[in-house]
Amino acid sequence: QVQLVESGGGLVQAGGSLKLSCLASVRSSNRYHWGWFREAPGKEREFLAAITWGGDTTHYADSVKGRFTISRDNAKNMVYLQMNNLQPEDTAMYYCAALRFVGYSPQYWGQGTQVTVSS
Repeated sequence: QVQLVESGGGLVQAGGSLKLSCLASVRSSNRYHWGWFREAPGKEREFLAAITWGGDTTHYADSVKGRFTISRDNAKNMVYLQMNNLQPEDTAMYYCAALRFVGYSPQYWGQGTQVTVSS
């Protein structure tokens, strides 16, 4: 089992920045890739970014490429999402996910943290 706890959400003005954090409780013998997703009211959950277990490869959705940066610290069991130049359309609940080592599909989810961007 993996437990994920996100933090760092809040209210920010357009053009501002936030850094989300995700604390993962993971057995040292288990390996996962990590991802961030978001879900806005009335919309499907959307992939944003992923980072491999080794941290050597990252992937981004086109909608956030160049503005968001995913990183992780395996020693601290932390995954981060630095978000810059936030816009009102970025308003959503943001979720951290543990991704299956083969296939990258989400296996575990956090409870989410709300990000609201005002214009």
